[in-house]
Amino acid sequence: MELRTLRYFVAVAEELHFGRAATRLHMSQPPLSRAIKQLEADVGAVLFTRAPTGVTLTVVGSVLLDEARALLDHADRVRERVSAAAGVATLTIGILGDGTDPGVGRLAAAYRRSHPGVDIRIRDTDLTDPTCGLRAGSVDVALTRSPFDETALTVRVLRADPVGVVLRADDPLALREWLRLAELSDRRWFKFPEGTDPVWQSYWNGGRAREGPVVRAVQECLQAVLWNGTVGLAPLGHDLPAELTVVPLVDMAPSRVVAVWNEGDTNPLIRSFIEIATASYRH
Repeated sequence: MELRTLRYFVAVAEELHFGRAATRLHMSQPPLSRAIKQLEADVGAVLFTRAPTGVTLTVVGSVLLDEARALLDHADRVRERVSAAAGVATLTIGILGDGTDPGVGRLAAAYRRSHPGVDIRIRDTDLTDPTCGLRAGSVDVALTRSPFDETALTVRVLRADPVGVVLRADDPLALREWLRLAELSDRRWFKFPEGTDPVWQSYWNGGRAREGPVVRAVQECLQAVLWNGTVGLAPLGHDLPAELTVVPLVDMAPSRVVAVWNEGDTNPLIRSFIEIATASYRH
C-alpha cells in the first residue's frame, strides 16, 4: 500500500463522500475512485458501502482507517526526525484575530504533544492581511477567517461563527434581539485601508461600500465604536468591554475560521498541522 493511496482513503473515510474528499485532496473524483477500488483489490475486501448520498465505512474499512492513520502519523514522525537530524524543524504560523479562541488553545496543546521537537513560530497580523503573510512567504500556514481571495491557496474550514453588529451599549439599537443589515445603512462603519483584499473588505462591510474611520486592528475597531459611535461586524461569542455590545445579524453569512496554506506545498509539518487543527476545532 502506498502512503499516497492511504491518504486518499483517509480523506474519503473522514468526509464520507468521494466528491468532498476529491475537493479536499485537490484532485478530480474519477482517479480518486480508481485509487480506492485498487486499494480494495489489494486488501481483498470492500472498504466502503456506496450510496448516492455518500459512503459509509465497512467493518474492514474501520479497521484500515485506524491502521492508516497510525501509519501516516508514523511516516510523518520519520520525516520530522530526519529533518531534525539535518537541522531544527520549524513551522511558522500566522494568526489573525482573537488569540483567546479556545480552538487555538486546544490546537496548540495537541500539536505540542504530537510534535515536541518542532520549533513553532507565531506571527500575529492585523486585519489588512487575512492570509497573515502567507502570500508574502513569511508564514507556512495561517489560522484566519474567510472569505478572501483564495487564488493559489488551499483552505480548510475549521468552524463557522454567526456574526453580529458591534454597538455602543447606549445605542438605541443595542436593545434589539437581532438586526438586519438594511437597518444599519445610514450609519458610519469602520473600514479597512485601501488595498486590502476586496473580498475580505466587502464581507466585513456587509457587501457594500461604507464611510467611516479606517482601522487596522481589532482594538482599533472596538475603539472606533466606543469613541465615534461607528458600527462594524464581529463574530459572536467574543468578550467585549462593558461599554460595548453585539447584536446578532440574521441576514449575514457566518464567519468561517479556516486554516490556509499555499497550494502545492507538501511540507509534512503543514499536513499534520491541518489534521490536528481539524480535530481540535471539532470539539
